[in-house]
Amino acid sequence: MPSIVESLSKFLNLEKERGFKNTAIIGGLHKVVPYWENEARSLSIPADTIKTVTELLEEYSTAEGGRRQDIIQELNIHLDGISLPPAQSVKKPTGPLTPVRKSTGPLNTVSRPAAGSVSAPSKPHTVPQPVQKPVATPPVHKATPAPKNEEIPAPTNSEAPSAHLHNQASRTIHHTTTPIHRETVSPRRVTPGSHLPDSLTPVTLNAPLTVINGIGEETAKKLHNLNLHTLKDLLYNFPRDYHDFSQAKTINRIMYGDTLTVIGTIQSIHARDARSGKVCIVEAVIGDSTGNLRITWFNRRFLVNQYHPGDQVSVSGTVKQYLGRLMMDNPEIEPLEAENLSTNRISPVYPLTAGITQKFMRRVMKQTVDFNARRVTDYLPDSIRNDANLTTLPDALQQVHFPDSLQELDNARRRIAFDEIFLLQMGVLRQKALWQSNTARVFTSPEGWLDEQIARLPYELTSAQKKAVADIQADLASGRPMNRLLQGDVGSGKTIVAALAALFITREGAQSAFMTPTSILADQHFRGLSRLLTEGDNAPLKPEEIRLLIGDTSETEKAEIRQALADGTIKIIVGTHALIEDPVTFKQLQLAVIDEQHRFGVAQRAALRQKGDNPHLLVMTATPIPRSLALTIYGDLDLSVMDEMPRGRLPIETHVLHPLERERAYQLIRKQVDKGFQAFIIYPLVEQGEDSDENNAAVQEYDRLQTEIFPNYKLGLMHGRLKPEEKDAVMNAFRDGETKIMVSTSVVEVGVDVPNATVMLIESANRFGLSQLHQFRGRVGRGDAQSYCLLIPDSDTAIENERLAVMEETNDGFILAERDLQQRGPGDFLGTRQSGFADLRMAKLTDIRLIELARHHAQKVFETDPSLDNPENKKLAGALSDFWGNGKGDVS
Repeated sequence: MPSIVESLSKFLNLEKERGFKNTAIIGGLHKVVPYWENEARSLSIPADTIKTVTELLEEYSTAEGGRRQDIIQELNIHLDGISLPPAQSVKKPTGPLTPVRKSTGPLNTVSRPAAGSVSAPSKPHTVPQPVQKPVATPPVHKATPAPKNEEIPAPTNSEAPSAHLHNQASRTIHHTTTPIHRETVSPRRVTPGSHLPDSLTPVTLNAPLTVINGIGEETAKKLHNLNLHTLKDLLYNFPRDYHDFSQAKTINRIMYGDTLTVIGTIQSIHARDARSGKVCIVEAVIGDSTGNLRITWFNRRFLVNQYHPGDQVSVSGTVKQYLGRLMMDNPEIEPLEAENLSTNRISPVYPLTAGITQKFMRRVMKQTVDFNARRVTDYLPDSIRNDANLTTLPDALQQVHFPDSLQELDNARRRIAFDEIFLLQMGVLRQKALWQSNTARVFTSPEGWLDEQIARLPYELTSAQKKAVADIQADLASGRPMNRLLQGDVGSGKTIVAALAALFITREGAQSAFMTPTSILADQHFRGLSRLLTEGDNAPLKPEEIRLLIGDTSETEKAEIRQALADGTIKIIVGTHALIEDPVTFKQLQLAVIDEQHRFGVAQRAALRQKGDNPHLLVMTATPIPRSLALTIYGDLDLSVMDEMPRGRLPIETHVLHPLERERAYQLIRKQVDKGFQAFIIYPLVEQGEDSDENNAAVQEYDRLQTEIFPNYKLGLMHGRLKPEEKDAVMNAFRDGETKIMVSTSVVEVGVDVPNATVMLIESANRFGLSQLHQFRGRVGRGDAQSYCLLIPDSDTAIENERLAVMEETNDGFILAERDLQQRGPGDFLGTRQSGFADLRMAKLTDIRLIELARHHAQKVFETDPSLDNPENKKLAGALSDFWGNGKGDVS
């Protein structure tokens, strides 16, 4: 006869299989305590072990679901550590204890045996819910094996409880006909994150997905397509949406359009083929005391084997109508006795990939969340959590996946969003402090010198430009490295401000470098700086002191430039990534100017700064950034905003045209070209075949436009598949006026400066975001003539596109950026900046109130404990390191 240790172990496994519902014994697990104590003492089991097991058994009945899993595991650990002599027998109990025979759901269906025999359980209708696979298996006590082919008799009320437990577990484990053989205790599964003894290694959140039962190598590969590799990835794999099925109604109260849960009994269910066997239709009728409802599924034949007439189920979905009758198409369905993950609740909707169903994902997520959410350490100090009125992190992770109510969901999302913004702010504040802890060369100028330089400029500076120059002047004189973002709308005059910054440097013999993402933009900066700083009387620089270094610069010229940079002859160098190549050295680089900074990676910016000794840094962007976003992602930078346009600049007339009005746009282009001006025509695609739509590919449309629409004008073609030298040739021909109309993709979005261009026609305009449309529009209107931007959507219905309407309303890039942030999210603004921004999964950068709250607390922590050495901040330090990874981010 098996010992009480072996029998209790098998019973605990049975309890685990039944979902920790305390249903395997009538009255609950604690009913076994008296028998356990008596038997354990008779077997001379240590008193402390008896006491621990007894307390855990007593606690189990009152514990919640998550804690019950821990208790079962801890009990298994203690039972595994008990060593008994092989000949020990078990005394009979002093009273009966009958295990529960009734099934608690299709996962645990057990046939009621006839007297004197044990029948095999009926086949389960559903796939067992995934559970963690064993990773570390401690020594398992093996009971004395029974003789082969020994039949287990049906238990009677007079049998010992240990025998009851053993027999009940055996019937659940085996799916064979009698006789059923005794087996030794199966290896214990280790729950991730459990508090195990030091000698055992728990599964950590870094464990691979394959530790979950039901996820093999092939399934794991599919989940990798969703960027899910570890248990932690799963835990932070937040739902993309939710279906609120928590409101259940009787069938007679449901109405067309309701999204709800209906609970009833299956009256009938069958499958039939349609479309010559290509489609399988499963039809069912469920009913309650008030009526019946017809259900239809497509290509889900397995449901006929899984569900049968008489089964009680809950179905959740949207009520539709067919031939005057209410019905549901493809609803979620679950047995009423099963734990409802998809029905009768607020149900999560996860991102999917090929071969992964929503139901499978929910089950995997439920198992992962239940095992791991409550074991996550809450790093946030209590003072911050209480002051900000935030829920705990374990509760937030549990509720964000499987919320008990909409309020709990809101609380969970708010906590996780706060964490993301808070950690992001801590990172940029740390980076700012590190940067400001350095020293830099001081640059000052004699009184009146700056006024003389400004007076030389071809036009008067705006107030915003003057303010930006004053900010830069103060930075250069501070003794700390300047770290400033110059944010200006298209055409606001950032280049002149950067030129004046460079003059502060060159006046004392030091060097400045301007790095741009493209050779076209580099050439434009070179031309502009040369015009401003080397032409006219009393020019501050000589032509040879400003040079251009790009990829197609000849090797002879490159060697000459490198030598001049090394000996200090060149004061300002303009170029692309060629500036950061190893052969390039500077005599004394003291200012690095990076234009369109979001187009550069961290390594590229760092490489340029390393060419000098703590050089001053000025980064520029023509993408207007909303204040809420700037506070969040550029907290390490000092910000100068240029929100004024130079005087005399005419606003660009913007019009949305019906697709049938395209000829009007062509006519305007002809008139402007005949007056000596030029035009852009933008398409979203390079060639047809990238999309099912027609008339939106630059290559095909270029041929049509040249031969049919504008045969009397020379057209140019620009797209991203051209080689750099080909792009330069096309751009130079357009800039020099050889070609009159430029047909292009979005490669002209940034930096192209052709003052003679007055018309920007954008085809399929509804495909672009507001910021991108605004950048396109900024390619015209750079001269003195009136300019036009014409937007033509794909179809009639797309005319109502809100983005296009806003473009007609305003030329203010900052207003457009706010709207774009609301509509499309922060992706267009972030570029390839800092690693932390990729981890924003819940935070909405439009939530200014939450951003300011998180920033306030981050600043408060940073002011009192910048190195996070205080005991209450130790966990925070670890979370910050984990959020930002191994790197420290970047200052630009």
